[in-house]
Amino acid sequence: MEEVDKILIHALKQVGTGLSEEIEGVKSFTSELIVEAVVRCIRVIDPGLGSALPTSLPPGMSARFRVGMSLAQACQDIGYKGEIGYQTFLYSSETEIRSLLMFLVEKLPRESAAASDQPTGKSTILQRAIASAIKAQLVVPWLPPNCRLPLHGETQTSGVLYSFHSQRLSVAHCVKDSGNKPQKEIRDYQREFLPPVTAQLSHNASVVASILERHTAELSAAQEWDNEWNSQGLLSRLTPQDYRARKRTRLHKRIEEQLRSAALPSAESAFGALGSTSDLSDILQAFKGSASSDQILTKGSHFSHSQKFTFTQVHNDSQLMCRHSILHKCVFVCEQEVETAPSAVRQTDVDKHQSQQEELASLQLQFQQLCSDVDQLTTDMKHMRVTNAQVLDEMKQRELQNREEEEKIQVKKKSIDLLPDAENNLLKLQGLVEASAKRVVSLASQWEKHRAPLIDQHRSLKEICSHQDMESSRKLSEIKVLHDKIRVSTEEAKQKEEIYKQLVSQLENLPKDVSRAAYTQRILEIVSNIKKQKEEITKILCDTKDLQKEINSLTGKLDRTFAVTDELVFKDAKKDESVRKSYKYLAALHENCSQLIQTIEDTGTILREIRDLEEQIETENSNKTVANLERIVEDYKAIRQENSALAAKVREP
Repeated sequence: MEEVDKILIHALKQVGTGLSEEIEGVKSFTSELIVEAVVRCIRVIDPGLGSALPTSLPPGMSARFRVGMSLAQACQDIGYKGEIGYQTFLYSSETEIRSLLMFLVEKLPRESAAASDQPTGKSTILQRAIASAIKAQLVVPWLPPNCRLPLHGETQTSGVLYSFHSQRLSVAHCVKDSGNKPQKEIRDYQREFLPPVTAQLSHNASVVASILERHTAELSAAQEWDNEWNSQGLLSRLTPQDYRARKRTRLHKRIEEQLRSAALPSAESAFGALGSTSDLSDILQAFKGSASSDQILTKGSHFSHSQKFTFTQVHNDSQLMCRHSILHKCVFVCEQEVETAPSAVRQTDVDKHQSQQEELASLQLQFQQLCSDVDQLTTDMKHMRVTNAQVLDEMKQRELQNREEEEKIQVKKKSIDLLPDAENNLLKLQGLVEASAKRVVSLASQWEKHRAPLIDQHRSLKEICSHQDMESSRKLSEIKVLHDKIRVSTEEAKQKEEIYKQLVSQLENLPKDVSRAAYTQRILEIVSNIKKQKEEITKILCDTKDLQKEINSLTGKLDRTFAVTDELVFKDAKKDESVRKSYKYLAALHENCSQLIQTIEDTGTILREIRDLEEQIETENSNKTVANLERIVEDYKAIRQENSALAAKVREP
């Protein structure tokens, strides 16, 4: 039983039961430990059923009885067939508790059974306790704070609630570059200047939300990269680094094209179509904002349009240049007048100042008139450009029509020249047609000669290409399968590495004076003891069978001998008186022997009953019947006191 108890204790520790090192067997379990162990096992087996069960006994006796009944019902619900009740937990028996714990340990899921082979440590137990608590809370339905009863206080507490607000985090990562210098600089920055995650946020309430958001983003990015690589990356037949570089280059090109298309003028403006000045003015208005459309058009219109439209009429350009020169002269005169006006005012009196102001006003009017003339000329020039473009289009169409008509005229002219000698020309034409037909036939035969090997070569190349495509697709499928195997192997390697670390930590925590050979020797001794016990049991069974056979044979021989002797003596007893006495003594001897045999059998039966009673006495002693009776009496007294206290509270007004 010691080995069985050790196995049970080890399994109970795996499910999170707090067992001290002093406990060596089920005999040392208290009621609190039994309740905790059973509840932990039930929570692992059925989280929904075990989430409502407490892991400790309440102080009140009535509440303890209710907890015991609920535990007994839960054990029956998961399939326990033995006798169980509240007395099993409150007034425990070693045999009943051992059988119950063995049933629960056997009912544990395979993951927990596999985890029992893994090393035990405080961190592992804590992680499993957290996982079981989260599973239990996920099963319980959520209720609003206003609808919660006192019964829900253990499962759903009214804590402080915060809105899900995430912020950007800067987390240290292991960067593997070709150069060591940037990697060293990054490590120095992360070690000396990068603040921790909790210090990067403005509110402590957003720490969990920010970490979850970053983890979700990284996980989704990794999944998208895996999907893209499996669907498109493998088909490109490039390495992951080359594929990413090509993708980055394409993205840069697309960004440059978008920026150029947004910044440069449209194609119509490049060839002088209508609306070029409006697009240019819109772009300049977007970048300069303060300049008006009139100023933009008058500023540089002559240079741009002289470069783009070389076919514009010289008269309009010269007229526009003259107007521009007049405008610049007027502006220059105005500026001179404005500059000389303050000096004249200082030298002359008020009348001269008034006359100069009038002259300045007249010059401004002239300047405004010239600006309006320039605007009118600009609009006229735009109209002329549109008209010129339309005329050029019409001229191109007329030229095309003229070429077609000239070709038709040439054909008709040649036909008219051939009409005077029509018969000879027809014969020549027929000869040319026949020669061309023969030439076509010869060319067709030559083409067939060249076509047949080309077709064969094309078919062979097509078969080779299809074979290569099939081979490449097969290799791609094999590569995908290998990638899946690599991913699975990587996950298994990570799990095994974690198990290895736990085993190493457990090995370091184990006492150094105990060797593996001692455990192996102990296991071998246990196995040898079991073999010896099996051999002794087999030997005893064989001896019992042989003895039973011998008893049966002797009993049969005795019966047969007595029957023969009885028959012979009975025959002689009819004739002789002394033989008659011998017959009586023979019958008495047989009867006494039968009684003696029966007495021996009864003695064996009584001895067996004595042994059974002794075993029952030992069992009852191990069940702590007297101690349980004393505890029952004490609990009964406590219940009576609770009832009297409750009755007194009820009677109080």
